[in-house]
Amino acid sequence: MGFFADQMNITAQLAYEKIPHFPASTVDFHAGQLIAGTIANKHLLIMQGRFHFYEGLEASRVTFPIRVMHELGITDLLLTHAVGGMQPHLKAGTLGCISDHINLMGTHPLIGPHAGHLGTRFPDMSEPYDKRLQSFAHTMAQKLDIPLHRTVYAAVSGPSYETPAEINMLRILGADTIGMSVVPEVLVARQLEMRVLALSVITDQALPEQMVPVSHQEVARVARETAPKVGKLLNALIKQWPE
Repeated sequence: MGFFADQMNITAQLAYEKIPHFPASTVDFHAGQLIAGTIANKHLLIMQGRFHFYEGLEASRVTFPIRVMHELGITDLLLTHAVGGMQPHLKAGTLGCISDHINLMGTHPLIGPHAGHLGTRFPDMSEPYDKRLQSFAHTMAQKLDIPLHRTVYAAVSGPSYETPAEINMLRILGADTIGMSVVPEVLVARQLEMRVLALSVITDQALPEQMVPVSHQEVARVARETAPKVGKLLNALIKQWPE
């Protein structure tokens, strides 16, 4: 979704390495810059590329940008990411809206010393993804004739893709999609009482009974091909974003 910034009226643009305490993105296809601007008079701060636990960063560092956004006055967080689909109807190129998640990353961004001004020590997670924003996203997708599936997302550390037995286990646990990001950011955002909406691009399908090899290049190719559809939905969401 790095191209989405091209649709903005850009007011500021900074490479991650020029921002104090920001890690540098090491993932191919991630531009690695923070962009501020507006779309339809809505003020946005966009990350072109995110950080991941599998890059060797502590979860608290992965989520540092979320804390920066909150300090700048941002109250709503809209996340996009690539995932694998683990159900027959979640084919490559389809879109999902996360309704809940299962954290299997083996880490948590709130582990460690607690600073009271950053929120409660034990955040409630009964509604990690804002139900009103989910309903809004599904309504807008329907108006645009873009299928948007409700999904339960399983987050793992990566960076390897999953074995057939692991996919089968995750399906038994109730997960529909799998990926290596998003959950740390959501946990910090909820501690800060930010509203969260997360949209997934299913870039590959992993069914234990018919597994096929997956490559990062193939994931990136499907993501690029799906990007215009996601961009259309994001534009509509941002322009009519509920207060």
